[in-house]
Amino acid sequence: MLALDDLLRNPYETLRVADELRRELVGDTVTYVVNRNINFTDICINDCKFCSFRNRRKYLLSLEEIKQKVEEAVEFGCTELCIQGGLLPNADIDFYVSILQAVREVDKKIHIHAFSPMEVVHAARNSNMAVEDVLKELKKEGLGSMPGTAAEILDDRIRSFICPKKLKTAEWVEVIKTAHRVGIPTTATIMYGHIDTWENRINHLLLIKKIQQETGGITELIPLPFMSKNNELGKYSKGSSGFDDLLMIAISRILLYPEIRNIQASWVKMGQKLAQAALHVGANDLGGTLMEENISKSAGATSGEFMLPEELRELIKVAGRIPKQRDTLYNILE
Repeated sequence: MLALDDLLRNPYETLRVADELRRELVGDTVTYVVNRNINFTDICINDCKFCSFRNRRKYLLSLEEIKQKVEEAVEFGCTELCIQGGLLPNADIDFYVSILQAVREVDKKIHIHAFSPMEVVHAARNSNMAVEDVLKELKKEGLGSMPGTAAEILDDRIRSFICPKKLKTAEWVEVIKTAHRVGIPTTATIMYGHIDTWENRINHLLLIKKIQQETGGITELIPLPFMSKNNELGKYSKGSSGFDDLLMIAISRILLYPEIRNIQASWVKMGQKLAQAALHVGANDLGGTLMEENISKSAGATSGEFMLPEELRELIKVAGRIPKQRDTLYNILE
């Protein structure tokens, strides 16, 4: 394993090696998914310092409003719904199940990628249930996979400052591993560029690698640069540089090789041009069309919240790669 000093001392070599590993593992194909985000509420009992979304409008979508969004997504040709929201004080298993049932009333097949590990723990606490039982119930009602969000940086010293009420590192790991054990695949994320160091980031990635070696249930890693607008953490950091973002993609590719095949460049958070550059330093996926993305937008993202599949394909082609539409679990659909 390369030492951190080696990776940072010669960054251009790091970028080159990452691109070679990307080519070896996944070739020149760059994937994307046609999906819709549904952020069902911004009401939240947590007080994460990086959040610009919480309690801004204090809205809660009704089940009918959720169904309307599902109908629009199905009509558009989405294969995935990504559903997350704030932590409503009394949200229990019945609340989360009602959202899944509302989706299934509209469409029996669309893949439901929903509920962060924090939401799962919240449902378990409010329902006096074990996390495993919550996950089994959600799976039975149609949950297909889970976003590995709420990870931020998996270091409890940093978490105690940036998200003191959020689940601890060990809890996050346990939810993810339990999801894999009951047959729910997940993504993995890292939010970097605030008060974290490269050492924190490396440790986070190595923990993700260890989980994948044990379970094989992680579909992709999504590095998420911290967005500094309209939140308290922005007083301490203005976020990462573009070069840092590319290094983060490259180091993720190198450290997670070969266990995690897919590294996503988030065009919403990185911007379209930097996301294209990321395809040359280790990334092989550009994420989704989204249709709606309130969380990044409220934190200052300026790259929009919706991109047509044709636009994503063109973005990939201009970067010199081969675009392919995928489903949530990385099956190619064309």
